[in-house]
Amino acid sequence: MKFSCEKALLQSAISTTSRATSPKNSIPALEGILLEAGNELRFTAYNLETGIRTVVPAEIGEAGSLVLSARKFADVVGQLPDDTVTVTADGLMVHIQCGATEYNIPAIDPEQFPELPDVESQSVLSLSRGMLSDMIGRTIFAVSNNDGRPILTGSLFEVVNGILTVVSVDGQRLALRREKLEKAPPVELSFVVPGGALKEVRSICGEGDEEVSILIGTRHILFQMDNTLLVTRRLEGEFLNYRQSISWKSEIKLKADVRQLMTSISRASVILKENSKNPLRCIVGDGELYLSSVTAADGNSYDICPVEGSGNDLHIGFNHRFMMDALKAVPTEEASLLMGTPSTPCIIVPVDAPEGEESFLFMVLPVRMSASWDK
Repeated sequence: MKFSCEKALLQSAISTTSRATSPKNSIPALEGILLEAGNELRFTAYNLETGIRTVVPAEIGEAGSLVLSARKFADVVGQLPDDTVTVTADGLMVHIQCGATEYNIPAIDPEQFPELPDVESQSVLSLSRGMLSDMIGRTIFAVSNNDGRPILTGSLFEVVNGILTVVSVDGQRLALRREKLEKAPPVELSFVVPGGALKEVRSICGEGDEEVSILIGTRHILFQMDNTLLVTRRLEGEFLNYRQSISWKSEIKLKADVRQLMTSISRASVILKENSKNPLRCIVGDGELYLSSVTAADGNSYDICPVEGSGNDLHIGFNHRFMMDALKAVPTEEASLLMGTPSTPCIIVPVDAPEGEESFLFMVLPVRMSASWDK
């Protein structure tokens, strides 16, 4: 095998595909990248759950294939000057040259590299890179990391009446994004994609109006993005009925400036440690939200955020990190906060959006308060 390629293109291909390698695996090939030179130069990585393949512009002198350690290959290419890189294989020894710099590194037999699964597409969903990246980015934080319910370690994708809805739930919070598709599939769709794979899809997608095609198979999902594809297994099982989980019995409706509310929460929770079980205490007054934190070791903090609306001095507590995550995902400057009792969730939705048609919805469950407290 022999090919020549610009260093920047090599680095980009290594960076993209190495996301799907499996570090410190008992199968050495899974720690590497499969290079295949034929009519085109392809880089592939596969950790048996998620696979990434990208096509690299190159001048191919001799066809062939081999596997290189992703870490070692990245280290070597990173040291090369910014010029054309020539890679030549003699059996399982690879010669890498760029200008006066040369390396000889061992390769792994490509026969040890597992094949990517075939995706027999039953349906195809198309949307822009920007839209997909945005919908993943505003819901991925609520994906569960509890393997006790594997189905919730992914995000639900639903297409009904030309509307794409992406939902993530972890038992304590829910994140939902909804967008109308320009190219709606002729059938309704519902499938769950692992959260880890979606993070990689978002990283590869970036922004832009270029189209992404999602091929939905019986056992796998394939994301096609220009010269790069990502294939991952579908999560099987019954996803939470999120529609029934959303409590609309909210007597309190507040309108808040999102950035201002985030600033107040940050001030009031500054004494709370990352994994603190102490809640962010909230009293919903008339036109004001009183926020405070109390700890035995680090004292207390307090702030006030102006809001539109009244909560009749509702006392309620939240995990401050969960509230911040939800507010960070809000794409608008203002939002409505719906609340009812100290034991019902806080729902964050667009201002004046019709119920059931919100472009976003974030729900955070409250923390039970064990003691009485005042402003």
